[in-house]
Formats: sequence, C-alpha cells, structure tokens
Amino acid sequence: MTESQEKLDEGRKDLIIGNWKMHHTHLEAIQVIQKLSYRLDLADYERVDVGVAPPFTALRSGQTVIEADRLPIHLGAQDTHFAESGAFTGEISAPMLAKLSVRFVIVGHSERREHFGEDDALVNQKAKAVLAAGMTPVVCVGETLEIRESGDTNEWVTGQVAGAIKGIEDLSKLVFAYEPIWAIGTGRTPSTDDAAGVIDVIRAALGDAGDVVRVLYGGSVNAGNIADFMAKRTIDGALVGGASLDPDSFASIVRYWV
Repeated sequence: MTESQEKLDEGRKDLIIGNWKMHHTHLEAIQVIQKLSYRLDLADYERVDVGVAPPFTALRSGQTVIEADRLPIHLGAQDTHFAESGAFTGEISAPMLAKLSVRFVIVGHSERREHFGEDDALVNQKAKAVLAAGMTPVVCVGETLEIRESGDTNEWVTGQVAGAIKGIEDLSKLVFAYEPIWAIGTGRTPSTDDAAGVIDVIRAALGDAGDVVRVLYGGSVNAGNIADFMAKRTIDGALVGGASLDPDSFASIVRYWV
C-alpha cells in the first residue's frame, strides 16, 4: 500500500496549495489558473486536492474562470479579518470571501505574524471566523532560526497550535501548515526527517484529531524536493510560495509522484 493510499484510508487526501502572496493581477490570475488546468488531468485531482490563493484583487477573476470552466481547483484567500463587518478600513471579512466561492483561508502565515504583529490570539479569532463562514482555515505555525537553534522548536510550535485551536470544538475542519520561518524564500529546507518530526509534534498537540487533520509542509518547496517531503506519511501536502507562481512549476509539484 502506498503512503498516499494509507493517508486516504485515514481520511487525509494530499493537499497542495499555491500561495501567490502579492503577485499576479486579476488578468494574470486567469491565465495562470487556465494554464495550470491544462497541465493537470483527472487522475491528478483524484490523488491530490489542488488549491491556489491569489491576492484579494484576483479572487473574483479566479472564481469566474474556475466556475466557468468547471475546474476542480480550490480557490483560497491569503488572509481575512475576524469581524463579519464593521469600520475596518482596508480589511476583508470571511463572509465576503465565502460569497466568492473561496474554499480555504490561510491564517497566521509567518509574514502576517512578522510584518503585521499577528499573535496566536488573533490567529484563533480569524480561524473561528473562517469556520463560521463555512470555509477551511489553513493555520500556519513555525519557528524562527533563533528558536530552532535554541532547541525550543517543539515547545514553540505546540504553543502556537494550542493558541490557534482555543475554543474550537471540531478540529477536524482545520488544516495546519508547518512553515519553518527560516526556510521561507531562502532556499534552505529542514531535512525531511526534521520536518516530519515537527509535524508529528503538531499532531500530538491536536490530541484525538491529530490523525485526521491534514498537516502540510511549507518552506522553499519546489519540484526538486517535493517528492522527498511527500514520502513521509505524516506530511499531507505542501503550502507552496514562489514555485506556485509559474503554472509549469506548480503542476510539476502537484504531480510529484510522476
């Protein structure tokens, strides 16, 4: 039995998400999604759930092309506000995203934590807002190089998980992504054993839900290293940054077993 089949038997289908960050206009988004769809076939979608998270300005265009062409690609957003509505100039609420057929929302990405001061309590609020709107939160956790070198990675990540899930009863509706901050956009990656070890720590922090929640790896993922990470039974997919901007590169990652 293959690793993927064993995970499917446990209810965890591989999930690979492209996080475009602040790249691609709404017109470029249409082209990238269409080109990606040309490079994937039904067998790919049966094996892997495929998602893209464009900028807010491209979500409507992404929704239109996915629905018009009936593409089995999940549309995602990179962030949300925790309130349903209100005087929050420049913010986007979860219900607004849901009306655009957004399926998942990334919360707590390291860049949000670092550049915008988001803490575990805010990540928890956002995760709850995403769930309330009927979407899936993709909760990001991970350590800095300083924390890693001090040997406190497991304790740090466990604390982030505990903060993110506080007050959430059904954890099976969450997705987690382990993204070592020191590996994002640097070309550096942990060994597959190290990544799998931290993901096992995340599963332990989730308690009984640890066997059913999908946990992804993110951090300088590319077509050259994805297969090694996916060979680990505990890793259910990837949160891909720069390598997802090009449809050829991203398709190669999605089709990691070929």
